[in-house]
Amino acid sequence: MLTVLIADDHPLFRNALRDILRSTGETFEIVEASTVDEAKRKANDDLDLILLDLSMPEAVGFSALVGLRNAVPSVPILIVSAFADPDTVRQAATYGAAGFIAKTAEPIAMAAAVSKVLAGGKHWPTAPAPAEARPEAGAATPEAFKKLSRTESKVLELMAEGKANKLIAYELGIKESTVKTHVTALLRKLNVYNRTQAVMLANQARFGKP
Repeated sequence: MLTVLIADDHPLFRNALRDILRSTGETFEIVEASTVDEAKRKANDDLDLILLDLSMPEAVGFSALVGLRNAVPSVPILIVSAFADPDTVRQAATYGAAGFIAKTAEPIAMAAAVSKVLAGGKHWPTAPAPAEARPEAGAATPEAFKKLSRTESKVLELMAEGKANKLIAYELGIKESTVKTHVTALLRKLNVYNRTQAVMLANQARFGKP
């Protein structure tokens, strides 16, 4: 099951995004937030995706995106906005978004964008990501796994067994915050955006359970 945070101040549009998520064929646990502060409170490293409206109450420019990127750097953020001009899309990419969907897009196009980002890709409808943007995920090599520390490797192995951070912390005898630090580090080293992608790569490399 994938966990998605929908951060949008319009209940009707949150419901529409729920329907779009269901249309992808995946099974989701959906968390909702109607303000930036609520989104930050509910954001955590166990999320697989954040769907974010840039124009929520309390948001100024890209402050919501920047705040969430700082709070959960390992979780991909897909912007869903009524303002989809090329400059806005480019700035969203610069500030760390994994993609951008215009609210005027057809539901089938939105669903395709969600699936692409969940699979480790990016979605830019009107402007390309800048050159310095992070490359596509999913291309980890055996050398990438060798870069993991012994603890990071063990954390990944336990992630592949479907264990959450709290249980991993208990089994390794470390703090949950330390587990989160290891997760963030191993995601960066494997060039992936979330736990699901890391586990998929681990299984493909026969690092964790097949």
